[in-house]
Amino acid sequence: LIALHTRTLDALAGYDTMAEKAQPEFRPVVEEFRALHGRHAAVLADILAGLGHAPESDGSFMGTVNRSVVTMRSWVDDIDAGVLGAIHNGENNVLRAFDDALEQTADPTIRANVLPMREALAALLARHPT
Repeated sequence: LIALHTRTLDALAGYDTMAEKAQPEFRPVVEEFRALHGRHAAVLADILAGLGHAPESDGSFMGTVNRSVVTMRSWVDDIDAGVLGAIHNGENNVLRAFDDALEQTADPTIRANVLPMREALAALLARHPT
C-alpha cells in the first residue's frame, strides 16, 4: 500500500505539470487523470494512517522525473492527445502497483477500498485509448 500510494503521488505530480502545459483541448483529459489520482492518493493516505503509518505527501524522486519529462516534452512538442501512449505506459506502472497491493493485502475492508480504485483507473484508460 505504501508503494501504491507513492506511485500514485508520483503520477499526480506529472499530471500537475501536464495540466499547466496541456493544449486547451486536451486539458480536460489531463484533469480527469489528475482528479482521479488526487482522490486515490487521499483514500490511500487515509488507509495508511489508519494502519499507523505516516503517509508521504510528496511521493518519490519519480514525481520529479515525471514533472521534468512533461516539461521537456512541452519544449519540443504539444501536450495533446499525442501523449496518450506515454500516459498509458506510465499508468500501467500504477496498475501494477495496484495489483501488487491487492496481492499482498488480505484485509477485506482494505481490498474493498483498493479494488474499485484500480477498476476506476482501468476504466479511465479505456475511455482514452492510445
